[in-house]
Amino acid sequence: MPQTSASSPAKERIIDAAVSLFNTKGYNGTSVREIANKAKVNVAHISYYFNGKGGLLEYLVSQYFEGYLTVMEQGYAKLSYLPPKDCLIQLILDILNYQHNNRQLARFVLRETTLDSVLIREVMTTYLSKEKYLFIEIFEKGMAAGEFRKLPSVHMIVQLKSLLMMPYLQPQYMGEVLYLQTHEPYFVKQYFSELCLWVQTALMNDSSSQIIMTT
Repeated sequence: MPQTSASSPAKERIIDAAVSLFNTKGYNGTSVREIANKAKVNVAHISYYFNGKGGLLEYLVSQYFEGYLTVMEQGYAKLSYLPPKDCLIQLILDILNYQHNNRQLARFVLRETTLDSVLIREVMTTYLSKEKYLFIEIFEKGMAAGEFRKLPSVHMIVQLKSLLMMPYLQPQYMGEVLYLQTHEPYFVKQYFSELCLWVQTALMNDSSSQIIMTT
């Protein structure tokens, strides 16, 4: 397992270098020496902090999903005082902001989850199973309250996650083909307003209901 020692400048440089190289060359196409050279550290530092490249991968994936699941759990907790539709809208904004603030790491991790590996299977059975549970709870409470239409919750998750992930899974396609600058803060604001319209038209029981967008 990776070392859990406190963060240090060398450790942060290794993380930044790894995310950059993994995004451009892929995990398998990147060597430990390349990471060390880019981070301006000795190769031994990677062994010390992460037990090698495999430990570094595990650390990056778990760090991303730990933060993501925290966002999910905090959003779900708002069901105690917000209607489900408002809870979902706020959660969508929080997820967009989390991905935007961690967009380089998000791109790499989201791409890794499309592969079949022991690590990703563990992610599926821990983090993403919890994500599924929280989304379904919000959707089902919304349906029970008459706010959302009676739709299969898993299909709602497929649609919502596709909308949320696409800009950060394929930023190069977004920029080079669609000319959308997903790294700009204004993109999050504009895209969030469009996702609010998706919630209103695709999910809500009464499409004429007004959604108050918070930024």
